[in-house]
Amino acid sequence: MSAQTFPPLRTTDPGEFGRVAVLMGGSSSEREVSLDSGRNVLEALRSRGIDAHAVDGIPALVDALVHVQFDRVFNILHGNKGGGEDGVLQGLLDAFEVPYTGCGVLASALTMDKIRTKQVWLSAGLPTPKFLRLSPGSDVRAAALQLGLPVFVKPSSEGSSVGVARVVDEAAIDDAIRVAQEYGGEMLMEQMVVGDELTVGILGEIALPSIRIVPKGEWYDYNAKYIADDTQYLCPGLEGAEEEQIRRIALDAFRAAGCTGWGRVDVMRDRASGQLHLLEVNTAPGMTSHSLVPKAARALGLEFDELCWRILEQSLREKSGESATA
Repeated sequence: MSAQTFPPLRTTDPGEFGRVAVLMGGSSSEREVSLDSGRNVLEALRSRGIDAHAVDGIPALVDALVHVQFDRVFNILHGNKGGGEDGVLQGLLDAFEVPYTGCGVLASALTMDKIRTKQVWLSAGLPTPKFLRLSPGSDVRAAALQLGLPVFVKPSSEGSSVGVARVVDEAAIDDAIRVAQEYGGEMLMEQMVVGDELTVGILGEIALPSIRIVPKGEWYDYNAKYIADDTQYLCPGLEGAEEEQIRRIALDAFRAAGCTGWGRVDVMRDRASGQLHLLEVNTAPGMTSHSLVPKAARALGLEFDELCWRILEQSLREKSGESATA
């Protein structure tokens, strides 16, 4: 496959973007990953002649917007609570009438909440692992035994494998209880799918080739995602009809959550049955050296600098629905 899969560029004039804020860093638990992503995006945009500038966090962006310093925002903040994936930033930019990359308010807020996203998918007839919602103070042990081991326990509104407990037997339930107590917020308990972990990047209306992730350890944790160099990434992750199916389901899941622009959908494939199970959507995926959307785009002949250009291009057109300026 080649880059000809993609539609023609909307513009070849870097001046059409004006002055661009590359929003990175912030104060979420994913700050360091975001800084790494942001540096890469900034370098790529500048390499193509775009007047791009780093902005660290939402307060700094607000100050710049008040002084009308930028024409649009490339959002590469990750996470919530000072990250840019939970709808707060999107509402702010809509209020300032400043175009930005990625999803609008509703989709950003929804997909940051794994539990509500899964509820939407179920209502749309899309497959996702069985789960329980754990409010603060819930009986984690009773919930785990009700759902059936093995399970994952993780914050409903965090990313990058932050605060995840893997419970394979009753002895490990104490670790899940500790994680829930430390986090203090709503938790998702999800039945573990034993099989292959895959991810599908979305760029506009195109589902990129899937990537099958093969960590050296037992599972794809924070270290395997961002630090280790021994994780294998197989692209495409599946073949033939199965590859077509996973791309179709990922795109359906992305749309069902109201997402537009670009993102990434994480999927598990049950090794015994071949059944696909949707896990979550990332509306501002990582753009680090280990990140998956750039790997998938490259499989279609799309290099990193053009990928960044195409993402930024999406801010040139109006979005229907919740935001007329994003």
